[in-house]
Formats: sequence, C-alpha cells, structure tokens
Amino acid sequence: MSESAQQYWKTNLKYLVILLFVWFAVSFGCGILFVDELDTIRIGGFKLGFWFAQQGSIYVFVLLIFVYVFLMNRLDKKHNVNE
Repeated sequence: MSESAQQYWKTNLKYLVILLFVWFAVSFGCGILFVDELDTIRIGGFKLGFWFAQQGSIYVFVLLIFVYVFLMNRLDKKHNVNE
C-alpha cells in the first residue's frame, strides 16, 4: 500500500473515532449519565435529559453523518481519490 493510501486510511480512522466518540458522549453522557443535571432545563415543556435520551442523540447522529460526508469529500480531494 502506498504512503498516500496509508495516510488516507489513517485520517479516515481518526475521523471515525472522533465522530463516534462525540456520538457516544451525547447519547450515553447526555441521555444517561448527566440526565439529572439536564432535567433541570426544559425545552418545549420537556426535560432536556429526556429530550436527549429520546431525540437529541438521533439528531446529533444525523448531523455527524453530514459532517463525516463533508470531511471525507475534502479528504478524497486531498488524496486525489474523489469521484
């Protein structure tokens, strides 16, 4: 495997680890660990901890998909493997 390809996959894995950590922190942290502290804040009549557990982590996941697409398109152009 060429050095460029190794750098490409190394960067790709770095993006994946960071984005999965963010998703884990939001879904597990905000939905389970910090739910009591977040429940003191209300959005639209619902407690914020409940909102993160039910919908917030899904919204963050969808947002992270778009971030990943943006980052990978930029990485593809950098390594000249874009479509």
